[in-house]
Amino acid sequence: MSRVRQIGLDEAEGEVARFYEATTQMLGRVPHSIQVLGNVPLIARMLLLYNATLQREGAGSVLSSKLKEMVIIKTSQLNGCNY
Repeated sequence: MSRVRQIGLDEAEGEVARFYEATTQMLGRVPHSIQVLGNVPLIARMLLLYNATLQREGAGSVLSSKLKEMVIIKTSQLNGCNY
């Protein structure tokens, strides 16, 4: 099966590197999903605030980060995802 390649932190340049820096500031890390979005920087920038709101506490979110992480883990388990 074909996969969209992730742009790793060590190979990011220019606009993508700046995007990764902003992501790290907002989320504390650069998730794999963001590394895939590095292939389309315009869309990645548009989704950054949305993703940050979903993943962090505050910023309009009413759920705790702990609860969000539990939902992610349980959903992955139910779908047979090892990631």
